[in-house]
Amino acid sequence: MHATRPTYRGRLAPSPTGLLHLGHARTFWIAARRAATADGELLLRNDDLDRDRCRPEFVDAMREDLTWLGLRWREPMISQSARLSAYRAALERLHAAGLVFPCTRSRRDVLEAAGAPHEVGLDDEPVYPAAFRPPAGTPPPPLGTSGGVNWRFRVPDGEKISFEDGRLGRQTAVAGRDFGDFLVWRRDDTPSYQLACAVDDAEFGITEVVRGEDLIRSTFRQILLLRALGEREPAYFHAPLLRDHQGTRLAKRHDSLALRALRAAGRTPDELIAGFAAEST
Repeated sequence: MHATRPTYRGRLAPSPTGLLHLGHARTFWIAARRAATADGELLLRNDDLDRDRCRPEFVDAMREDLTWLGLRWREPMISQSARLSAYRAALERLHAAGLVFPCTRSRRDVLEAAGAPHEVGLDDEPVYPAAFRPPAGTPPPPLGTSGGVNWRFRVPDGEKISFEDGRLGRQTAVAGRDFGDFLVWRRDDTPSYQLACAVDDAEFGITEVVRGEDLIRSTFRQILLLRALGEREPAYFHAPLLRDHQGTRLAKRHDSLALRALRAAGRTPDELIAGFAAEST
């Protein structure tokens, strides 16, 4: 007899490119609290597709830090690096539907042609210039068996995409204006964050995605991918970002606010969680 799947399933999705900091902890605590309130469960997903920056020691550290914080999840942990065949199958479906095209343009090319401001972050993409696209209706060339070019998803220009955020309410963007054609497969033969997230959330039955509000634009992209793949969209809750005294959002370079450093300084999980709870009231 198969176990009944819980009506709520969330996920924790750290990337092992450094030590978890206080901002990660607060977002993951919010995810755990929402799962507990719904009598649901959490999965742990290891977002380890960045071959250059991900380290095994950071995987061990994130599991230890999350356990120290008191968070629990259903084993086994999911590692994205072990799921490349699933992402490739999704790319092939998008390719067969004529929804992707090859791109040899560099990030610098796109930034300059789009007139994008220099502050566009590494975790987002400028709007892809329409002049760089192949003509509408052009069949994409074969995917081939190796890398060498980027592949982009062609967004439906002018289409309005909306979702109801659990914290921020109705969120709406227009494809081709607020975001453009985006990467789904990289020239180093790895999937993009957008494609991997959409495939994982669909395959593992995630009912709500809890993550930082800096990823709202990614949500619109992933919704388009889920629709193109015929998959159901989860609910979304975008948590506020934790910032330092200068108003800069926390990053893994904030070593003094890493969970390891806070634990070494004598802070306890109860103290951190009490602070998170006070901020959310």
